[in-house]
Amino acid sequence: MNSCNVNEYKELSLKIKNKLGLKKSPVAIKLVLKEDDIPDGIPKIEEHIRHCEMVQKAAQGDTFYATAEQQACKGGAGALGIIEPPEKVKSGEMYYSLGRFSSLGSAKRTVDAIPKIDPIMKAIVYAPLETAPFDPDVVVIICNPKQAMQLAQAMVYTLGGRFEADFAGIQSLCGDAVAGPYTTKRPNITLGCSGSRKFADIKPDEVIVGMNGENIGCVVNALEAL
Repeated sequence: MNSCNVNEYKELSLKIKNKLGLKKSPVAIKLVLKEDDIPDGIPKIEEHIRHCEMVQKAAQGDTFYATAEQQACKGGAGALGIIEPPEKVKSGEMYYSLGRFSSLGSAKRTVDAIPKIDPIMKAIVYAPLETAPFDPDVVVIICNPKQAMQLAQAMVYTLGGRFEADFAGIQSLCGDAVAGPYTTKRPNITLGCSGSRKFADIKPDEVIVGMNGENIGCVVNALEAL
């Protein structure tokens, strides 16, 4: 899509929800370089919460934008390019101190491999896809494994090949599901992380799919053809 068409996004979202049987909406996410580019009429979120919680709120119907001030998880905000990642995150020290790795070296190697956006963003906008008044950079879908399988099948329907999932169980809804698809233009499936399951209430039977917003129409067409 070259320009925002709210009715078209509404139709695409409803097709995804109906085809997959989703209980929650696909989430449209826009990464904003200048505050002047925030779509008119969208309020700033008042809460100080994590990006994964913001995705969950949008999946359940809320539309808003957040600057660095509202992002409670600095590791996630760093992956999204809205702040420079804190030194303890970049070094792996934070995850090592949590007992997630056997050594600081293994923590650092994992953190280095997490997708990251250069820290130039001024805000992030979140909305249910069906009411998004903007063209999404990334679309995130919280779903069950069967629904993720159907999405993967749709993504290889036209060109073939294989779907490659990339995750490590940390920074999943930020690095895996948004920063990765944004920087590589390739979709990803991630199994969540301890933070998103604790704070954003990602259920034990849910996984997360992130995809480039420009490709959403092709994915929907493939879903309908299958």
